[in-house]
Amino acid sequence: MPRLKTLAALLAVALAVAGGASGASKDVKLNLVAYSTPAAAFAKIIPAFQSTPAGKGVSFSQSYGASGDQARAVLGGLPADVLDLSLQPDMTTLVQAGIVGRNWNHDRYQGFVTTSVVVFVLRDGNPKKIKTWDDLTKKGVDVITPNPFTSGGARWNVMAAYGTYLKETGSQKKAITKLTQLFGNVSVQDKSARNALNTFLGGKGDVLLTYENEAILAQQNHQPVQFVVPKSTIKIENPLAVTSKAAPEAKAFYNFLFTPTAQRLFAQTGYRPILKSVAKEFKFPARPDLFTIRSLGGWKKVQPQFFDPNSGIMAGIERRVGGVTG
Repeated sequence: MPRLKTLAALLAVALAVAGGASGASKDVKLNLVAYSTPAAAFAKIIPAFQSTPAGKGVSFSQSYGASGDQARAVLGGLPADVLDLSLQPDMTTLVQAGIVGRNWNHDRYQGFVTTSVVVFVLRDGNPKKIKTWDDLTKKGVDVITPNPFTSGGARWNVMAAYGTYLKETGSQKKAITKLTQLFGNVSVQDKSARNALNTFLGGKGDVLLTYENEAILAQQNHQPVQFVVPKSTIKIENPLAVTSKAAPEAKAFYNFLFTPTAQRLFAQTGYRPILKSVAKEFKFPARPDLFTIRSLGGWKKVQPQFFDPNSGIMAGIERRVGGVTG
């Protein structure tokens, strides 16, 4: 009997070794660090990845927050294997620190995994009849938008407003004046787009400036709101990367996010797919005056021009209206 037990033990060890060698069993934990809004999408995407051969045995630690704060947290030591951020400049910060490789965006999608647009989320029935960017400057309109010094979504909101006002007026000075009037109506500037949505759903404000996907999520959660995609708005492009020292499984997850399966799950939670074949399956509204950050000079120009906390245009506007300055 002891001899049989010994043989059984040896057989179990041999099977375990063989299983490990074949890659049939692996226990890998990936650290996903993302901006505040895609948690609902990843709640569907991660299980879909785990059901594939590449995702078998892979678990995830997930961290969500304001894009700028997340980038700073990774700089400060927050473990990260996969990064899904709101803004390209936040990714650039990590490239400069050597955390993300310089070729992170050398692919057919330029490093972007999803897109969206800036929209107006409104009280059900739109009692203030808000339809245009000029409506946001009117007396008595209470606007909610996040803090542009922490939130990527807030920076997209700022550039959507400024780009529209610039096209309307043909003057940078007049566009900044209108942007100042808009921020004079802003009553709350939360740290992130998700926090701003929660503030609005809690009853504060007449209009929330946010990602289209946040508006869709609110409706999917049966919140009593509607939203307007203004005629003129900006195309939001969300960057994705793996860190330089990430495990091979992180790259496998990265690749999975560009598959039709993952792109459909993104779309089902309000994001506009980067894959054209998947985008055709969904009816996201087109806008005639949709523009990109590149039409305003790109983030390399816009970031210091608008968002330097000391000398940027937004720092000056915030000081004039008594808003946040950091």
